[in-house]
Amino acid sequence: MLQEIDVFDATAAIEQMDRWESNARTYARRFKVIFTEGDGMVLTASDGRKFIDCLCGAGTLLLGHNHPAVISAIKGVIDDKRPLHMLDMRTVEKFAFMQKIMSVLPPEFAKEAKIQFCGPAGTDCVEAAIKLCKTATRRSVMIAFQGGFHGHSQGALALMGSIGPKVPSLAADCHFFPYPCAYRNPIEIGGAAGARILANLFCNSLRDPKCGFTKPAGVIIEAIQGEGGVNPADPDFLRAVRQVTGELEIPLILDEIQAGMGRSGKFWAFEESGITPDVITISKGVGGGLPLAIVAYNQKLDKWGPGAHTGTFRGNTMAFAAGAATIQFILDNDLPANAVAMGERFREHFLRMQAKWPFIGDVRGRGLMLGMEIVDPGGKLDCGVPPPNEELALQIRAQCFQNGLLIELGGRGSDVVRFLPPLNITREQVDEVCAIFEASVEAAIKK
Repeated sequence: MLQEIDVFDATAAIEQMDRWESNARTYARRFKVIFTEGDGMVLTASDGRKFIDCLCGAGTLLLGHNHPAVISAIKGVIDDKRPLHMLDMRTVEKFAFMQKIMSVLPPEFAKEAKIQFCGPAGTDCVEAAIKLCKTATRRSVMIAFQGGFHGHSQGALALMGSIGPKVPSLAADCHFFPYPCAYRNPIEIGGAAGARILANLFCNSLRDPKCGFTKPAGVIIEAIQGEGGVNPADPDFLRAVRQVTGELEIPLILDEIQAGMGRSGKFWAFEESGITPDVITISKGVGGGLPLAIVAYNQKLDKWGPGAHTGTFRGNTMAFAAGAATIQFILDNDLPANAVAMGERFREHFLRMQAKWPFIGDVRGRGLMLGMEIVDPGGKLDCGVPPPNEELALQIRAQCFQNGLLIELGGRGSDVVRFLPPLNITREQVDEVCAIFEASVEAAIKK
């Protein structure tokens, strides 16, 4: 018999939810509170404690919690009794959203673009992109990159660089190439020089008739790896990838699920390199904090028939309204420029801390997609740099939580402290976050 509890008895509620919820839960294990209110960057727990949120739904909440523009759009849908869910049928909100998303796609891409609405999560649009490319090319092989993250469904999981979460019988026939990490580079040559070598490896392999795999249906890459440890790709590397895939008529998919929508300082992170992909996967912030995932792609790939790819919740009217309002607010307030300015302010703080603490091995990222790698400076070299220090990174994350700051970890060794604040963060908020973080690191290293 289920035990009935008062939801405001936080300890009992947490214990009950732990009994009910799957063993696959993650964030709930780390942040053992019940959140009752969200306002901008601030979350309030049931016991009254305040937390500054630099996780923001893994980057989903581009404007923070309950932003007035988003709430107004959602209320408008409810107050006007708009249909809440319409499969792929037409609504006013869907049309307005499509106008907005087409307006922010790069012009060269947009003039040939089609949009497919998928299921509600980023992994769903990755699945759609895989199917799109395989259908259009009649080929089966996919190419991905080490350290990449594209979701947890079978096809998307097959493209993941991390082997830990993988299970047998994955759908995609996938082959992996090294990603040009400027710091922990697998060939132990960092920066632009290492990126050039890896670009040559990639291009020569795809051109090689004895490369070991058949001509790919598609290549998928993140312009900035998120879960892989906040690794921005060298722009020249992306240009080389685009050149060879174009030459060989292999569709190029840019996964912009986390790095897109202004977070990198450009509206789309791949724009830093000046390339035009064939396919863009878009989710997280595109729905204004509500579930929405889309694939934008070149119409030459539109070879599937009616019903070839569907999803029950692809017609989320409130997400269309919230997403359109979010895009408009980003444009009206030039939030990509704010991401650049506030990202530099974060970086100044982080570089000052790095000069003080040798266990901060690297500070990296673009815009408001930032990370610092925590290392063991006295350990045996790994890829030419000090080894990851996951234990200290975990202690830092736990201490940040105790001090009222939510952050997350990433990277191959779960040693990269990641920051994904809202795009409208202010100078004062950046300074407050960094002050709490610095105090938390001080406390963690004393334990």
